[in-house]
Amino acid sequence: MVLVELFSKDNCCLCDDAKGVLLKVQKEIPFELQEIKIQDDENLIREYGTKIPVVFINGRMAFKYHVYELELKEKLRRAGALTPQ
Repeated sequence: MVLVELFSKDNCCLCDDAKGVLLKVQKEIPFELQEIKIQDDENLIREYGTKIPVVFINGRMAFKYHVYELELKEKLRRAGALTPQ
């Protein structure tokens, strides 16, 4: 199964928007979603700071700041996610 990681933090409207798109698409194209809160890890805070949300698909950066639904679907298909028949 395709792994999607969302690096975000609390009280971040862009992060909330990105998560909303991910959850919407997940209903159509199954994938594993892991949300990583950067405020819980000093190294992640240094690495990403205000450059969030960041989304990785199978370990490769796919989006920064905004997640676009159609582009997400295409990237998931290329990563091997299967759409229901």
